Amino acid sequence: MTAVIEDGTARRGDAAEGRDTLGRDVLGRRLPPLKERLYPPMPKDFEGGWIATLAITALAGFLRFWNLGDPVKFVFDETYYAKDAFSLLKFGYARQFIDQPEGAADKAILAGNLDVFKDTPSLTVHPEVGKWMIAAGEQLFGMNTFGWRFMPALCGTLTVLLLIRTVRRMTRSTLIGCVAGLLLAVDGLHFVMSRVALLDVFLAFWLVAAISCLVADRDWTRRRHADSLDTPTPDGERRTLGRWLLIRPWRIAAGVCFGLALGTKWSAVWVIAGFGILVFAWDFGARRALGVRRAFVKSALVDGIPAFLSIVLVALVTYTATWTGWLLHDNAYAHDYASKNPAQGVMKVVPDDFRSLLHYHEEVLAFHTGDYIKDATHPYASNPAGWPIIARPIGFDAVNDIKPGTAGCDAPAGTNCLSVISALGTPLLWWGGALALIAALVFWIGQRDWRFGIPIVGYVTCWVPWFAFDDRPIFFFYAVTMVPFTVMALALVLGKILGPARTARGQATPRRLIGSAVVGAFVVLVVLNFAYIWPILTDEVLPHPDWLSRMWFKSWI
Repeated sequence: MTAVIEDGTARRGDAAEGRDTLGRDVLGRRLPPLKERLYPPMPKDFEGGWIATLAITALAGFLRFWNLGDPVKFVFDETYYAKDAFSLLKFGYARQFIDQPEGAADKAILAGNLDVFKDTPSLTVHPEVGKWMIAAGEQLFGMNTFGWRFMPALCGTLTVLLLIRTVRRMTRSTLIGCVAGLLLAVDGLHFVMSRVALLDVFLAFWLVAAISCLVADRDWTRRRHADSLDTPTPDGERRTLGRWLLIRPWRIAAGVCFGLALGTKWSAVWVIAGFGILVFAWDFGARRALGVRRAFVKSALVDGIPAFLSIVLVALVTYTATWTGWLLHDNAYAHDYASKNPAQGVMKVVPDDFRSLLHYHEEVLAFHTGDYIKDATHPYASNPAGWPIIARPIGFDAVNDIKPGTAGCDAPAGTNCLSVISALGTPLLWWGGALALIAALVFWIGQRDWRFGIPIVGYVTCWVPWFAFDDRPIFFFYAVTMVPFTVMALALVLGKILGPARTARGQATPRRLIGSAVVGAFVVLVVLNFAYIWPILTDEVLPHPDWLSRMWFKSWI
């Protein structure tokens, strides 16, 4: 990889990112040719890159699928999503399940009796994509703990693969991409969320998939801009053939992924908005680098409008399509709203099925913002201000007071054991990530390095909107969507510490040895930290003092 810049200190940017188009940056340093700046060469280790990628992905998969069916019970909100998913699979829409006596449906399912649903439809307070994905695992492996956890584990594993390839493309370094993937593989929060049938790991997967597509589109487009420089016009000016690239397949794919993310949880809307602005900045920067006159106006018209159609409109169409099951079943919750409430005014042009669907959305919004939920309390409620430093993680499951000699408890007499599943991020990764995000902001604004904008925009749009809802119970596990962007920022900053493999003359850099030691030590410490908290992530039986030694702060208990 002698041609690869692994720390991002060269081959960056364009005029919109703080550089002119005459071969020098704003500090007077010589830049690579414009064509190479538009599209730096990819690493030349295609086979080796995929071998490393698949090896780390296999490790992530092994960790996530190991003993996946245990514990054999419904963990936290699995009691809702696993049953809703099976209801979608069986009836095509969500039905209520028996609830008397309390927990009757859960006990029946675990005993093998799946006849637990009533004839009445159920209001589910999230869209259906995540539940259909859970249902796919139930279809393949049955309505059991492994079945409803299969797809979360698969999507958690695939997120690692996507992150490796995306960071590799951003940095032109297989090494930095693999560092990002390995760090995500050993994050405790992402690990736990990949092993329970909740929705948030699917949201993280689709968001990373969408952003992977946007990064691929940036390369795809700039490569065509760069190629157009080889074919000058008769008057000798640069030919910008890329100007008319109205149909960009990677952006359409990103729109589909964003739509599926929105169809998992509505909080994806903020990420769509943030990256919509960011991709416009990328297009504007490319045109300025090419010397296009009135670049902002042309980018707004030629790039902005097609981008809106490819990303936002496609996402909206995809999201609507995810409600097909609800639209096709007249017995679904509130499906008869329009027939009972004749349309007024302009709403007369809206088909009844879609008016009913709009009303359904109004009821879901009322649930999430109404007085009922604002007055609710929960012992594991967590203020988003504390998420970056893991101020208040959440316990998904706990069995306390396990007596010595039972259930594998080897505690001495007078001391009991317990088993827990704590949704706890790997502390060293999160705390290092918080510092890396601050550094990423400096590199993005100070050096105008476009790559650092991706984790900043992703992290902020997954985190900041939750402050508007901190008057209701919200939980740390929502932050799982922030983890890939934290890891991405860490990998980019570690690349800076690592330094380039070669100087401009092809000589090995002395800094590389020191950088490798620092980066390697940090990665090893994160892996060891993950191994240390493993028992409280996986429901292992621990003597009480051993559990307490992993609860580093009172707010973690």
